[in-house]
Amino acid sequence: MPKHIGIVACSSEGAALCYRTICLEGAKYLGKHAHPEVAMHNYPLSEYMRYIETDDWEGVADLMVSSAKKLAKAGADFVICPDNTIHQAFDLVVERSPIPWLHIAEEVAKEAVKNRFRKLGILGTRYLVESSVYPEKLETFGIDYILPEPKEREQINNIIFDELVNGILLNKSRNYFVEVIERLKENGCDAVVLGCTEIPLIITPEVSPLPVLDSTRILARAALKKAVGKE
Repeated sequence: MPKHIGIVACSSEGAALCYRTICLEGAKYLGKHAHPEVAMHNYPLSEYMRYIETDDWEGVADLMVSSAKKLAKAGADFVICPDNTIHQAFDLVVERSPIPWLHIAEEVAKEAVKNRFRKLGILGTRYLVESSVYPEKLETFGIDYILPEPKEREQINNIIFDELVNGILLNKSRNYFVEVIERLKENGCDAVVLGCTEIPLIITPEVSPLPVLDSTRILARAALKKAVGKE
């Protein structure tokens, strides 16, 4: 039997894309219309933002651990979180969690190695881009990276929280992302990390000037492989 996947959700759009990917791509391993059992728990994004905006990662960890405990009781064998920003609390979470976790940035780094990417641009919320979530994992795998400029980080952050988490996809915002990715390309990046789980909703491989590392789908696929024993 495949392992039961638990999803600790933060924003609804990113979590929905992750869940949908697991369900649709499960057939690749398990047959038509089949996928592993999936359970999801979600505190409101507003609860997370209370702690994120005050740099209280213990508070974020408390929410994540609480969700993990609920998922364990529901039968989940391991947990994933399709939200890059709150991985800043990851180390505080895993030591208290009743079940194991996959780390989104680690899975992205593995995918970068698989594709022989050596220098990545990192896109995401301001909180994520200015954190050690990706640098620590990329450095472990010997991968270089570039961050957007401070003004770009702020604009991307605004687009994420004012638009993408609410399911609003605007052409002007898509064009802005493309401009930022083009600058990352000019600075030597050979791929770009879509390090906010909503960015893949607006930036696809077809419009990106660089190959994309879609953190949402990469994590979902890693969970699928773990669930069916194809790690």
